[in-house]
Amino acid sequence: MKNNKRNYSNNYNSDYRRNDSRNRNEGPRISGIAVEVKNGQFERAMRKFKKKVTEAGILQEVKERRFFVKPSEVKRKARDAGKKRWKRKQKMSEWD
Repeated sequence: MKNNKRNYSNNYNSDYRRNDSRNRNEGPRISGIAVEVKNGQFERAMRKFKKKVTEAGILQEVKERRFFVKPSEVKRKARDAGKKRWKRKQKMSEWD
């Protein structure tokens, strides 16, 4: 009995390897956020890196993905946050 599954996977893998750009000699591939350290100023580079990470929202996303949250709970939290914003806006308009 011939195992056809093995032949299909070998063909797929060889095609994938052939078209994969990482197998070409193009140099190192850098993905994500990178900061260059100039003149040995590590603290300055670290501040820039932290700012880029914060602006990209990476830490916030990691915190959110730490545990699974049900879609209904996400909707409830969004609704409650909207109510809180609305109440705060109403309170601020009373002062004006």
